[in-house]
Amino acid sequence: MKGKFIVFEGIDGAGLTTQAELLEKHLKNKKYEVVLTKEPTNNLIGGIIRAALKKEWITSNRTLQLLFSADRAHHLEKEIIPALENGKIVISDRYFISTIAYGMIGLEKDWLKALNSKFLLPDIIFIIDVPVEVSIERIKANRFGFELFEEKKKLEKIRNNFLELSKEYKNCFVINENRSIEEVHKEIVKIVEEKLKL
Repeated sequence: MKGKFIVFEGIDGAGLTTQAELLEKHLKNKKYEVVLTKEPTNNLIGGIIRAALKKEWITSNRTLQLLFSADRAHHLEKEIIPALENGKIVISDRYFISTIAYGMIGLEKDWLKALNSKFLLPDIIFIIDVPVEVSIERIKANRFGFELFEEKKKLEKIRNNFLELSKEYKNCFVINENRSIEEVHKEIVKIVEEKLKL
């Protein structure tokens, strides 16, 4: 496809949204056409997922991961692939690495990888890495309640899952986020411009 697909992954509170928005702004300033999107989406399935994460309804982890994959399939079909075919740069705040990293709390890694194996591989995957203590402080500062996966022991396991998965996918870069926002942004821009030859 003519466009490029960039994904931001990491534990909650790692600053994914901030860095995705900064990259969008940088690329737009350089006159690229950019689509910034996220998962779960704002569509019907994404709304069901968010309700489960907030414990507004209870389901099994396996059911939740199937919903994430259904949301992703729809997201690709309706938004990501059409934008890429039109030559746009698509930036997604979360994608399938998050499903696998979070889903590995209680589910089989091989099953999760198989579930996501047919989805489009990004041109660049950024895993934004931050200490769990920093993540929790940010979550406390910005939200009234913790979501489903936001307990310390779980977050530590999920962080390790992200680092493990970073070695299993090509074009995956682990970015140390425990420094200034601007320093992190500069590193990301450098990788994007070198990798995508922008």
